[in-house]
Amino acid sequence: MKCPFCGEIDNKVIDSRLSKDSNVIRRRRECLECSRRFTTYEHIEEIPIMIIKKDGRREVFSRDKIRSGIKKACEKRNISMNVIEDFIDDLERDLRETGEKEIPSTDLGEKIMIKLHEMDDVAYVRFASVYREFKDVNDFVSELKGLLSKQ
Repeated sequence: MKCPFCGEIDNKVIDSRLSKDSNVIRRRRECLECSRRFTTYEHIEEIPIMIIKKDGRREVFSRDKIRSGIKKACEKRNISMNVIEDFIDDLERDLRETGEKEIPSTDLGEKIMIKLHEMDDVAYVRFASVYREFKDVNDFVSELKGLLSKQ
């Protein structure tokens, strides 16, 4: 690591600590040339997950887009933002653990619907109506019949 004061690359680590969420290591260093101290942060460089859309386009996985869709589905339901954030964390972790760099949007949508089905049936139907592009009331009715038959 290059000293920000004199540019020397020889330094020693004086102290290392994990961040609160254990995703970053904070290192306190001392330059062996000028004896000044500085702090560096070390974190894992994550490869972005690409989502393959239905029309073949690729776009970077966006927590904000997922959060927005889930919040709309859960609107006026008794589901806290903490539960939604935990769900998104779990989803992203699952996607990264697959080791795949590109994931079809259909797989992503199905994972979201499975989890919403476990959390809240109304949120599930709301999300499914947009995701599966219900065209009319009959689509809603058939989805609800399937939901009721599973209970």
